[in-house]
Amino acid sequence: MLTILGRNSSGRRDFCDGLSRRGFLKIGGMAMGGLSLPQVLQAEAEVGTGSSHKGIINIYMPGGPSHIDLWDLKPDAPAEIRGDFRPIATNVPGVEICEMFPRMAQMMDKFVPIRSISDADGRHDCYQCMTGRKFGERKPPGGWPAAGSWVSKLQGPVNTAVPPNVALMYPTGNRTWGEPGVGGFLGVANTPFNLVGRKARSSAEHMILKGISLERLGDRNKLMKALDGFHREADNSGLMDSMDIYTQQAIGILTTSKLADALDLSKEDPAILARYGKSDEKFQRDGAPKMIENFCVARRLIEAGARYVSLNYSRWDWHGGDGLNFPRSRQEMPLLDQGLSALITDLHERGLDKDVAVVVWGEFGRTPKINRNNSRDHWPKVSCAMMAGGGMQTGQVIGKTNRYGEYAVERPVKFQEVFATLYKSAGIDYKSVREFDQGGTPRYMVDQGIEPLRELV
Repeated sequence: MLTILGRNSSGRRDFCDGLSRRGFLKIGGMAMGGLSLPQVLQAEAEVGTGSSHKGIINIYMPGGPSHIDLWDLKPDAPAEIRGDFRPIATNVPGVEICEMFPRMAQMMDKFVPIRSISDADGRHDCYQCMTGRKFGERKPPGGWPAAGSWVSKLQGPVNTAVPPNVALMYPTGNRTWGEPGVGGFLGVANTPFNLVGRKARSSAEHMILKGISLERLGDRNKLMKALDGFHREADNSGLMDSMDIYTQQAIGILTTSKLADALDLSKEDPAILARYGKSDEKFQRDGAPKMIENFCVARRLIEAGARYVSLNYSRWDWHGGDGLNFPRSRQEMPLLDQGLSALITDLHERGLDKDVAVVVWGEFGRTPKINRNNSRDHWPKVSCAMMAGGGMQTGQVIGKTNRYGEYAVERPVKFQEVFATLYKSAGIDYKSVREFDQGGTPRYMVDQGIEPLRELV
């Protein structure tokens, strides 16, 4: 039987598998500059807490999804541009999307396709989708914070059992597709708390708390029993009373059920979970696994108290000698259609559509002209996004590209405008926010002059 407390050969009390109490309290701190979890919580407490509970879900598609095959088809273009797919009508008159998304088409009044993102950095990584900033621009001392770090800093935790800024970002073979960002000059306390590791499981209920591998601590049921046993033993022995408040909160994250329950999909209504489709734990080459059930986990994390959830999903970079653009699209798009429609349906059924905003996007678009491998290459001149929830004015399209999908001809959109819209939906008066970097220079959430997308707010 697995126990969380034991004695090693020297008689010192250790946690299971030889993990010391100090090591236990450092769980989760490994991704935060080596600080222990109590130190992180102490820093968070200094920020204060917010009074409302808005939420943002940022779904990143590693590799650069094809705008012209997703939300901006060009059926009248020559064959070498229009590709294999045809548009279908949606429940919003005049709006069409790819035939691979029939579920979303029937609820397009709850979505907003953005067809004209025009300032992609062109780098093959998630940095711009996590921060809104271009990688090559001059960075302030301490670095630019991830978007969720701003939310964490300004609104603080909803409760002590769930960090406000969490991530389901799998470490990927291409490292830059799996980095949720850092707290930057806002401090390590606001760094995303990543909840997944390199080994995906067959279902999201097997996800791990950062730094606690199931190989070390056994299956999930035994892990939870062990943690619960530690909590009871600590309370009975008076150990909890001897710890400072931040250590108690650290133990709380690992032993109370709120965060663990959010990750445990066995606690979800099976009928609702079935809407999302079945996850595939296999990593997609150097990308992320197709853990479509993480869309449901993201919603559960928001309900549990998280304010910002970022996640990476699958791999969307198909243009080499394999010529897999269209075959892979036929595999990937129906599952994405199912997962996104399930997530947005859930938000509306639960009355969360006014409070939780969702964005789905990648780092750039794809060449309108199909290459000799029957695939599309990188195309930073224009890319796309899909937004929903957050009280936004949905059921419309933002932007327009030319007849070949090469560049925006109406309403060019910047990544920072999308983030400004998300901040606005989260109830943040971002124009009044000014924070100082480590060199003492005032910094803002988005550049001066950037506004939310007026069509949505």
